[in-house]
Amino acid sequence: MARRDLDTPTLDVISIGRSSVDLYGQQLGSRLEDVTSFAKSVGGCPANIAIGTARLGLKSGLITRVGDEQMGRFIREQCTREGVATTGIVTDKDRLTALVLLAIEAEGVSPMIFVRTDCADMALCEDDIDAAFIRSSRAVLVSGTHFSRPNTEAAQRKAIRIARDSGRKVIFDVDYRPNLWGLAGHAEGFERYVKSDRVSQLMKSVLPDCDLIVGTEEEIMIASGADDVLAALKAIRAVSEATIVLKRGAMGCIVYDGPISDDLEDGVVGKGFSIEVYNVLGAGDAFMSGFLRGWLAGEDHATSATWANACGAFAVSRLLCSQEYPTWEELQFFLQHGSKHRALRKDAAINHLHWATTRRGEIPLLMALACDHRMQLVEIADQLGAPHEKISAFKRLTVEAAARVACGRPGYGMLLDERFGRDALFDAAAKNFSWIGRPVELPGSKPLRFEFGQDIGSQLVEWPIGHCIKCLCFYHPDDPVALKAEQQEKLRALFDAARRIGRELLIEVIAGKSGPLDDTTVSTALQELYDLGIRPDWWKLEPQASAAAWRNIDAVIARNDLYCRGIVLLGLEAPKEELVKAFEATRAASAVKGFAVGRTIFADAARKWLAGQITDEAAIADMAGRFKELTDAWLRTRGH
Repeated sequence: MARRDLDTPTLDVISIGRSSVDLYGQQLGSRLEDVTSFAKSVGGCPANIAIGTARLGLKSGLITRVGDEQMGRFIREQCTREGVATTGIVTDKDRLTALVLLAIEAEGVSPMIFVRTDCADMALCEDDIDAAFIRSSRAVLVSGTHFSRPNTEAAQRKAIRIARDSGRKVIFDVDYRPNLWGLAGHAEGFERYVKSDRVSQLMKSVLPDCDLIVGTEEEIMIASGADDVLAALKAIRAVSEATIVLKRGAMGCIVYDGPISDDLEDGVVGKGFSIEVYNVLGAGDAFMSGFLRGWLAGEDHATSATWANACGAFAVSRLLCSQEYPTWEELQFFLQHGSKHRALRKDAAINHLHWATTRRGEIPLLMALACDHRMQLVEIADQLGAPHEKISAFKRLTVEAAARVACGRPGYGMLLDERFGRDALFDAAAKNFSWIGRPVELPGSKPLRFEFGQDIGSQLVEWPIGHCIKCLCFYHPDDPVALKAEQQEKLRALFDAARRIGRELLIEVIAGKSGPLDDTTVSTALQELYDLGIRPDWWKLEPQASAAAWRNIDAVIARNDLYCRGIVLLGLEAPKEELVKAFEATRAASAVKGFAVGRTIFADAARKWLAGQITDEAAIADMAGRFKELTDAWLRTRGH
């Protein structure tokens, strides 16, 4: 009898095997030879499943090897961001992380190259399998490719033994790639089936130990050695009592428990979803993630199959694998509301939900030193006869001042421009700030214009992924119709570019310089932008005259975007005492998460430093002191 471990598992599933960095061509309809740019994500069947199940709310872990280099660190860091337990990820100092390059030539045609010669994950061995880690999970998932070499086979069989001895579930994803077994050439990465008695005999020996076996028609045949699907199912049932899931692509899936009849459809049939196929690679891993979300939660097979097929539909409708798998919130929305788009990647509501539920990290508090000012600092420099180059040097001092206050703690940030703040942005990247923003607007422009050209999307491609777009718009609900339409069009174009490129967006609305303010002015402005489908991650707003105004703003955000990160308050060079009062007034709005203030902090130091009246250290100390006074005041309003 199997010994049952008395420890309560803390994980739901641990997947074992391949991990890679996927580089997928961004030009649809191109040969791989002609692709000019690639998108990057974590790939490899087990890594995909670990991330996919984590996104659906399961507690997952991964056992694999990665190289001691940037791509290996990317896999580890991304798994951590996704909530995957990384205890089982081993760093191999002698081998490189695997890569996959892919192009989409046509629907369902995706040539790919596996760059896996002596790669890190294929060096996985028995020593990498920690018994305690295996016992910490309710289930372990082994994958077909890692039975292709003696060392990786031994590692997976050890995991199976530990799991069975501990009363844990064993899941087998057949994951058959002929060229990874040496049965097809390097250029045949997309080839799905090459018959091999050697592969079949090896996989067949795994089947008796499994509780769940999942594969396509070709994979079911290779796992059994049979030459047709029905015979393959019967051959598997002859040696295993496992639940069998037959994946059938656009046709959905069939789940089999008990005897296999002569009718292929005699199982729980999960119907597929009618969607446009964009990239089929990785769809099976998304499918497995959805099925496990149901199967491990004790749902019936019909429910598990529905979730699996829906997750697969998301995957084939998007370019990348794990990075674009659905979250639980996204999956539930789709199942409840469906989509009017066969190409799910074109559904604005689903895309927003996907974006908002997969952003990097939570930022419940944001206290930022804003030094993205250009016109104001140029004016001071010109008054003092100081060269404009000194403005760039001064901005680097503001970074040091903010970092001195932050001390590496979360909740602090910087707002810096590209024109004068390029070196300061490099400095800020090394300071571990929670947030870095940078402006795109042409200073003082109304109607809104972008500073470095109106093709904003081509500029954002060059930005680090952690930089948040900030755009100031002088916008009032009573603006002339033509002016309002022009500014709205500009903001909508910016929002679309931000989402396409994958950067967060902060929209700063200043209404007070364009007309009178009452309790509904700013909330009306926000609603008008929401009505256009613009849903920024952040709003930056001027202080409001009343608690009622803040409550109205709060209500508009809550009504239109529950996933909005929140509001930061701007300063407009107000004295510290006025800002503290403004901080107090924001108690009426739960959406206000902090502030991004500049001239109140740096204006005096800038004038003295540019005039040569104080040293670098004196300027840093002065700004740090003022920034700390404001951060302390803000924290007091929040009960800290």
